[in-house]
Parts: sequence; structure tokens; C-alpha cells
Amino acid sequence: MPTLRIRRLNNARVAKKIWPSLSRAALQKLQALTQELSLSVAAGDLIYLDHGWYVTHTGLLHLARNSRCAGIDVRPVTKFCDRGASRWAFKATVYKSRTCRGFVGYGDADPSNVSPQVRGAEMRVAETRAVNRALRKAYGIGICSVEELGASSGNRSVRAERKGPCPAEPTNGNNGHHPLRERLCSLIDEHQLDAVLVKRFAADYCGAPELRLAAREKVEEFVRHLAESAATDRDSLLAQLNGYAENQAGAA
Repeated sequence: MPTLRIRRLNNARVAKKIWPSLSRAALQKLQALTQELSLSVAAGDLIYLDHGWYVTHTGLLHLARNSRCAGIDVRPVTKFCDRGASRWAFKATVYKSRTCRGFVGYGDADPSNVSPQVRGAEMRVAETRAVNRALRKAYGIGICSVEELGASSGNRSVRAERKGPCPAEPTNGNNGHHPLRERLCSLIDEHQLDAVLVKRFAADYCGAPELRLAAREKVEEFVRHLAESAATDRDSLLAQLNGYAENQAGAA
């Protein structure tokens, strides 16, 4: 395990690479968060949005695992759920030890408070938000998690530098306006994904030799899939994307 000093240096180096315009105050805050929580920017535990630091679902799960969390119980709050309106609410209870009485957190989601990229996945977003709030209470995390942000907050996010060009949308007109490409770029920025790997993943998902040759309906389906995966299980998504990097290296 890296020492705390090395982790602070690594976090600062990676953060300045992703967000070159970070202020001195933001870097000092990052140093304090690293000291307090031992989270990793490179692993996606922390993200910088709207001039502030946010913890991610990935980071909270890392913290729980490292702290030997005994378990998390999650269940829907049925009186606040409406399947027809895509409105969901969950209660999560985190048990830090076998004798812990539990730390409770609630999370809700509906089309009005999630970003357009995850419409249709409100149930999973609500569950993630509940777990995040319970984990933040259990481990005394004062900063909000990025998954708890509403649609308007997400749209104001500070754009991170992309690793590679934004994937191209199928070329079928639109008078220069490409909403699918914009949604895909937004997802890549918001979740700090490698655009080159996303492009390879998208082409494979759509069954096309290149993304620009894929059918629009398949690209729309891929964007929905990517948004849901990034919002609910970023670790698995990153592992899947890394598989494309390994395949490329093997082919070379």
C-alpha cells in the first residue's frame, strides 16, 4: 500500500493532469481529503465539479471495503415509489461491524432529478444514492457524492480534459448538430472515461467496424447502456473498457 505522502503526491499529479486549471485552494482541499479519507483520484474515487470536490460511489465502496464494512442492506420505500412515473425511493442501512446498529440513508430518483443520459435507470440511481448517503453518514464523509447531484447540477459540471477525441456520431445530416455525440461526450467528461476506449466499445456494441458506420438506433441504445453502467457500476465499466486497451496491445 502506498504511504500517505505518496498518495497525496499522486493525487495532486493526476488531478492537475485531468483538471489543469485547479486552483491552489482546490489542491489544498484535495490534500486534506487525501489525508482524511485516503481516496485515489486515479481510481475515480474523487471528482472535481463546479469548483468543488465530490466523492464517487466507487470511492465510497473502496472506503467501506478498506474499513471492513460488515454489510449494507438496501430496500425500496414502497409508499414513495411509482413505477408508472419512474419515481423510486430506497432506504439503505450500513453496518460498520457485526454489532453496529446501522447508519441509515435515503435516496430518490425520478425523471426530474436525473440527467437525460440515465433516463430509464431511475430505480438504480435511487438505490445508488441511498447507499451513498448511508455510507457518508457511517464514515463521516462531509462532501456530497456525485451520484446525488440532480440533473441541473450535472449539466453545470466542469468539463475534464478528454483522453483522445470524442467519438463520432453516425453521419446522417442534422445540419451540423449532433445530439448523440454531445450526449456521449458529456458522459465521457462527467465520468472521466477514455474516449478512445469508449469508441472501440461502442463500435463493438453496435456490431459495426467503426462507430460512424453504426445504425443510429444502435448508437442510441449504446449511449443509454453507457450512462446506466457509469451511474450504477463504474468499476465494472472501467474493467470492460480496459479490456479493449489490452486487446489492442495484444494485437499490436
